[in-house]
Amino acid sequence: MEELRARTGWDESFVPGRVEEVRAVDGGFQVGVHGVFRHVLLAPGHPGLAVPDAFRADPRAVHAYEPHDYAAHVAVVGAGMAAATEWVNALAAGAAVVSVRRREPLRRPLNVPRALFSRRGLAGYHRLAPGERAALLASLLAPSYPPGGEWDAPLERAAQEGRFAVAAAVDGAEQVICATGFRRGFRHDPLLARLVADHGLETEGRWIVLAPDSTVPALTDATRTLSLAGAPAQWAYPAADTLVGAKYAARRFLVRCRTR
Repeated sequence: MEELRARTGWDESFVPGRVEEVRAVDGGFQVGVHGVFRHVLLAPGHPGLAVPDAFRADPRAVHAYEPHDYAAHVAVVGAGMAAATEWVNALAAGAAVVSVRRREPLRRPLNVPRALFSRRGLAGYHRLAPGERAALLASLLAPSYPPGGEWDAPLERAAQEGRFAVAAAVDGAEQVICATGFRRGFRHDPLLARLVADHGLETEGRWIVLAPDSTVPALTDATRTLSLAGAPAQWAYPAADTLVGAKYAARRFLVRCRTR
């Protein structure tokens, strides 16, 4: 890793700074106070943790993605992969667990079907009408965790021991773990919300509409590029918040930088 950093000049090229605005100007994009750049890739990540309003001020509550131990009696709010991980970990720590959920989770090996990782599957996805694409993306956000004994066995065993149950509401737990993921959509990200408002960008539901190569069509032409990567780029690549998705956006961005 050190050799790679030295060879690529990473330390010299990396400039930390805060950016609150990206604005289209002659010659490219004004990136905060840092200057004008012809090609810009925005990868702001998820716009913060999602905590249900009912638990924002509850002293018992902690988000699953924050460091925490386990009390003797734990309620886990949510039913996806993060929740399933909390069920198993809390039970292994000796806690009694109540799974608080509104609906039964799906059992699937991946949140995004394998077909959408393929060239053919992705081409079909890009042909979908905006409403259909938004509906598909929304369906991929449904709570789910993988099938298999590594999940089922400890839950079944704990249920027989009276240490695991499912409920519709939190009731008297010592600790509430919010396994509720991240806030969703560009409107929760101040940088992206401002970008959309200032430039009148096309959106569909909670997503910014992108070209298949992850660029913003209204602000990208033969002279400049504005691309999104990570969670905000799901319109172009459904698994955008994975390592594969990061490579998808970065490689297409690099092509534009080299050819324009």
